[in-house]
Formats: sequence, structure tokens, C-alpha cells
Amino acid sequence: MRNPMLETMTRLLANATLSLALVIGAASASYAAPPKPSDLKKHSTTPGEKYEPSLDVLKDEKVAQPGTKPGIPSLTKEEFEKANTIYFQRCAGCHGVLRKGATGKALTTDETRERGLEYLQDFITYGSPAGMPNWGTSGDLTKAQINMMARYLLNEPAQPPEFGMKQARASWKVKIPVDQRPTRKMNDLDIDNLFSTTLRDTGEVALIDGKTKKIVSVIKTGYAVHISRISSSGRYLFVIGRDAKVVLIDLWMKVPGEVAEVKIGSEARSVETSKYKGYEDKYAIAGAYWPPQFVIMDGATLEPLKIVSTRGMTYDTQEYHPEPRVASIVASRYRPEFVVTVKETGHVQMVDYSDLKNLKITDIAAERFLHDGGFDSTGRYFLVAANARNKVAVVDTKENKLAALIETQGIKPHPGRGANFIHPKFGPVWVTSHLGDETISLIGTDPVKRPELAWKVVQTLEGQGGGSLFVKTHPKSKYLYVDTPLNPDAEIASSVAVFKIADLAKKEPEYTVLPIGEWSGITEGVRRVVQGEFNKAGDEIWFSVWNGKTQQSAIVVVDDKTLKLKTVIKDKRLVTPTGKFNVFNTRNDIY
Repeated sequence: MRNPMLETMTRLLANATLSLALVIGAASASYAAPPKPSDLKKHSTTPGEKYEPSLDVLKDEKVAQPGTKPGIPSLTKEEFEKANTIYFQRCAGCHGVLRKGATGKALTTDETRERGLEYLQDFITYGSPAGMPNWGTSGDLTKAQINMMARYLLNEPAQPPEFGMKQARASWKVKIPVDQRPTRKMNDLDIDNLFSTTLRDTGEVALIDGKTKKIVSVIKTGYAVHISRISSSGRYLFVIGRDAKVVLIDLWMKVPGEVAEVKIGSEARSVETSKYKGYEDKYAIAGAYWPPQFVIMDGATLEPLKIVSTRGMTYDTQEYHPEPRVASIVASRYRPEFVVTVKETGHVQMVDYSDLKNLKITDIAAERFLHDGGFDSTGRYFLVAANARNKVAVVDTKENKLAALIETQGIKPHPGRGANFIHPKFGPVWVTSHLGDETISLIGTDPVKRPELAWKVVQTLEGQGGGSLFVKTHPKSKYLYVDTPLNPDAEIASSVAVFKIADLAKKEPEYTVLPIGEWSGITEGVRRVVQGEFNKAGDEIWFSVWNGKTQQSAIVVVDDKTLKLKTVIKDKRLVTPTGKFNVFNTRNDIY
């Protein structure tokens, strides 16, 4: 039975990473006979039925309509524009901008024409338990729209425009030149204890004071901010939106605000700044989904300096891929390098920024499809999920080589940046949860003192269920926190599981459930609880209670020592809060 409230809420989960997470099972979908109506009961509990459109920003791009071929059903110009919008909005996240396939099957004309119009209409209508959404029976698309989309897939794909240096420089704006900015901190804020909080549906970030729990400033940014990163010095905050707009915020100003901005493409997710000694705050880098490329910028002005395409061959089959997206980026502390992960081709690129004119890139073959990750506790090893293959790749940033590929023993690892702590039995470990099931995998990370455990899953825990996006702990914490915002059960989605680290040596460690959604005092909506983040002192953890744009949201602050409710932050400006990035922890890679 359909739950209108849940459906309304899930429609608001328009972040592409989350949408991709829900449908990532489509990678295993086959082109067997299309599903029948009798399959719908089974389909109603699968990720495909729960899928919601990604609201991809490429839907707004104006592209030329490809020519038609005799015998192939055509579209009018108006139909093509409508179909193109639907494809980029709902389909490109899985099947690729150019329909070459990503986590979903390829939809190129050699595949679609072989199957024909009727087959395509049935598949779009009924979907597949393997992950393909049931666009027709769910009511999301009409019969006329389904017919239009089937014809669209029988014609050659459209290609959005490229975005080079000319376009990047045209978008670049320095609102406050460097020589007109403060020469010292002009406010009384404890900048290291500020939280840059994503207000996803308003295209803003809220800077929240970690001590007073009050909003210091709300700053307009790009559409659907994905992450915030902090310069090495802690002065500058870099924010990137899904629309590939990078905004630079000066935290020294009396009221922190924007000083520069630039667009690095049409769609993006990742940004980072240089951290190697001697290069602190000098450069920034942002990676694009479209076009597939990364851009190196001046760290103080965002002036675009170098654009590098990531198109190339897949690491394993060595076939050309036209749109390998930049997934995550971190900054090495061992070399003047950015660590750039390329999703579809499975390569990790170590980009040496010491000489931009003669740019050197060390290419490391890892695994597909690379996604998110973080450093181990030493800051030497970068662990990144290859969620389509249920693996984690370990990159040695000191030696510039692949240290290991690890089977995580769960379905679709999604660590965020992961969590590091000292296990009572196995020593240093790094943790990932999973989108596809309740598995929480603990990986040994000490190749010096515990080489027999290094880069192996030393323990798996059973959490509340699938749909987890982030795990979190802190060097001063006794606990490991695991969220489950994408779980279809509203009670699970609005709570977190907490494991006591000291108890992990037990045979079957149990967890405590914190009813964060209930503690918020909000009674409407699903109250999805997402992304725990510690304060600077490491004695409290903040969770976003993420509701719809027209519903009340909040941030719940928990006392890490007692696991009791400490504070609920409510403000009419807190619209769809998701990621929270504490300045001190983010710039020092503490997680």
C-alpha cells in the first residue's frame, strides 16, 4: 500500500549521490524479458520502486537534437526537449549522460533498437526488481511520456556542451579582491568550531557557532551544495554545488561572506585545497561530473589555472569511456598532490601541482566505480569505496601506489569519509557502512605493527539495516555512530545506531538506538537523520533531521559522553539541512 507522506518526502531527496545510491542495484539489471504486472508486488520493496528523480542540473542545458534515421520513430522538437529534460533529470545518473552506461546498463542505439519500441515501453512502465524504477505504474510518467521516452531512446543521444577555460573564466568573479580583505580576523568567533551546514534545497550554507548553537551567517551558494572544505590555514571555506559553482568564503570577515566564485562545468560534486607544506592555501581543485574533468584554481581568488579531462580507458577492460566522472578528491600531506578518483574508469590520479605548466599525474589502477572515501588515522593511506564491486581500494599516498583491494563483505559500501578508531582487539581500524544491507565493516589499517591484519576486514557488525550513508567517531569518543537515512522504514531512517567501541571485542556486540527524529520534537515528515559531525572538542555530535523544503527541519546535538540529548537547533532558515562540516575536524581530516 502506498504511503503518500513517504512518497512526498522521498521526492525531496534530490541529491544525485543519494539518488544514485538508491538505484545502484541497476548495475546488475539484464535485458531479459521486460517485467510483468505480476512482478509489482515483489518490486514494491526494492530500490527501484523507492527511486526518486535526481533532478540533475543538466536538464536545463540546451542541446542540439541529433538527426533522425529512416525507419526510426522520430520526435518533434518540443518532444525532444521534454524527453531530454526527463532523461537528464531521472535517468542520466545511472545510465550516463551519453547513455554509455554507468551503474545502469547502456542505452545506446545498438542496444535499444535491437529490442524495439514495445519492449522499451514495457520496461519503462514496469521497471525491474534489479533496480530499474517502475515509471509507469508508479504514476511518475504518463503513457504518452513513456512512449515519447521509448522513441527518444531509439534515436541517437544528445550531448551537452563542453565547458573549457573560456567558459570558466567568463564565470569567474572576485567580489572582494585580496588586497581589500582583512589582514587579521575581524570577528570574535571561534572559527575552528564553526559548522558549515548545507541547506540543500535553498542553495545556501549556514555557518553555525559550535558554542552558542546560533546561526552566524547564511550565504548564497550554488544549487544543492554537496560538500564544504576548509583551507589549510582555516581562513577560507570552499563550497561546491551540484551546478558546479564553487564559492569562496572568507571566515576572517566581521560577518563571514563570499569573496569569489567560479563555475568549473555544468555539474559537479567535489572540491579540495592544497595542504602540503609550503603550498598551504595556494591552490584549490574541483572535479566535475560534466564535462568529465577537474579544474585547478588559485586558492585565494578561484582564478581557473588548469583544466584536465578525465576521459580515457577503463582500468580493467581498457575500453574507452567518454564520461568518467570525478568522484572524490583529497589533498595529500606527503607530496604536493591532489588525489583524484575517477568513478567510471576506476583510476586514482595523483595530480602533482608543484608545476602546473608541466603537470605530472601518477595514474593508479584501482577499481570501479569509485565513490567516496577518507584517510586512515595516520593520514598516509586513502581508502575509497568502489561500490559497484563491493570493494574498498587503499592508496598509499607516500609511495603513490595501490596498497590493497578489499572485499567489504557488504553490499554497496558508502563510508562518507569513514571512521577511524582503536579497536580493543584489532588495533587501528577504518570503518564503512553499506547502502545495500546492514553490514558495517571494520578494516585493519596498521601494516607496521599488525601486518597480518592490515587491509583486511577484521570484523563485521550488524546495524539497523541498509540505507546508511555515514559512519562517525572521534579520537576522544568511546562510540561509533551509524546513520540510516535511506532506509524505507521511517523509524530506522529517523534514528542512529551507536556501538560502544570497548564492547566490540565481544562475540556479538549490541548497539544502542538514539531516536534523533523524536528528540527533535518534529512530528511531521519522515525526519531522516543524516551525517553525524563532532564539534572541535569532540564531546558532542550533531545530526541533521532532514525534512522536506516546506516542512520543519532541525539539528540535534547529542552529548557524546552520556548519549543524551543536549540541544535542538531550530531556525526558520534551517531548510533541508544535510551535511555539516566542522572547520577544525574537516581541515585536519579528523573522522
